[in-house]
Amino acid sequence: MKLRALLVLTMLVLVGGVTATSRVAQAATATTSSCANHTGANALTGSIDGALYKIEVPANWNGTLVLYSHGYVFPGSPQVATDVGDQLTGGALLNQGYALAGSSYSAEGWALQQAFHDQIALLDFFDANCGQPTRTIAWGHSLGGIITAGLIQLFPDRFNGALPMCGVLSGGVVTCNQALDGAFAFDVLLAGNSLPIVNLPTNPATLNAAFNQAEVALATAQQTAQGRARIALLAALGDIPGWFSSSSPEPAADDFTSQEQNQYLWESRVDFLFAFFARAELEARAGGNPSWNTDVNYYVQLAKSADTREVENLYKQAGLNLAQDLNTLNAAPRISANPGAVNYLNQFISFNGQLNFPVLTMHTTGDGLVVPENEQAYKSVVSSTGDSNLLRQIFVHRAGHCTFTPAETLAAFQTLINRMNTGEWGDSTDPTLLNQEAAALGQPFNVAPPAFIHFEPSVFLRPFDSRNLND
Repeated sequence: MKLRALLVLTMLVLVGGVTATSRVAQAATATTSSCANHTGANALTGSIDGALYKIEVPANWNGTLVLYSHGYVFPGSPQVATDVGDQLTGGALLNQGYALAGSSYSAEGWALQQAFHDQIALLDFFDANCGQPTRTIAWGHSLGGIITAGLIQLFPDRFNGALPMCGVLSGGVVTCNQALDGAFAFDVLLAGNSLPIVNLPTNPATLNAAFNQAEVALATAQQTAQGRARIALLAALGDIPGWFSSSSPEPAADDFTSQEQNQYLWESRVDFLFAFFARAELEARAGGNPSWNTDVNYYVQLAKSADTREVENLYKQAGLNLAQDLNTLNAAPRISANPGAVNYLNQFISFNGQLNFPVLTMHTTGDGLVVPENEQAYKSVVSSTGDSNLLRQIFVHRAGHCTFTPAETLAAFQTLINRMNTGEWGDSTDPTLLNQEAAALGQPFNVAPPAFIHFEPSVFLRPFDSRNLND
């Protein structure tokens, strides 16, 4: 199983016999459970308040429960309860004595409101039917990453540690604002101000037509140097990385042509789906458009972007006047938000930075759906509260969204356990050590070579202090 299998595994994570060894000494205290020895095909399943659940408790349960939150599910897709991101990781944790649990949530889409309720209801069910855990760890991928961070903020007394992976850790409001900037640039510069980019149509046929129109305009732009330069600009306003697939090496820092081609692939194959269909679902549940660009200066935004040099070079090659396009953006009619929708998205959820126990986050460097700058946004708000000693962040040098190997996931999990056991991070998040620990797990956990790396994401482009909503 090589990189292609890793990409397939990652898509399964998004929608929805070997024991791993490490420096961690596992908890030795066994906890009696009426759910014990329910793993694999004998997993406990059922429904709570309309949400499916799955629970696995090994016979050698060590007392720790690991609560998994899954990623985004598009409306109309089947609901599936899953308690781990991949089966290799799940099998290793069960062998080590960890209990696993997870909910499908009772709704699809930006279902944070339902997920918070459903995951806590599942913890209550576990307590009543399987026994009280000695400690509980929250973890999850993608949308499950923001759900994980939200759970530990809203219900800190129910958890002892957390591992949000590839999560939307900037929060809902700023994520949608940054996405709006790219959509705004695309509509103004490449689509003739013809697209609905907010207050999206609720009629499926109309929404499909708008999406198809956008895809055609994007593909048409990709055929010319001028169009490619403008695609690079809209990508830069969202900090979309210039690396799409780990089956190819990351383009060189000055290979701007390849970087733009990869950004085009992110937009055309992934991001536009979310910009239309996921945004339409979010607006419907929030009661309107939660995003605005009324106070945005696009000169400033581009100057802060990780992709500034790429845009400047491609504009020069295309013979385009970058200042003229930025002036056009700054002069275009702006978009205001629906205050009620902003409040809804702020409630589900923005982060206050307050941590009560160790939190380890993990992200790939080449993620063009949930960009790694989300980690900078989360670190910034945590630092503002003085809780930085509880937070560590690690990065994997790989393209794709949530494209971690089982070995990398287990190494990260073991690092969190070690911090919980010892009370110190030490050098546990050093990439060299993490790569050694992941490599030591051997096959089949290493579907690709371990790729932990020292990485500092650039600043998140659209920060927002949610406390301003109360001014």
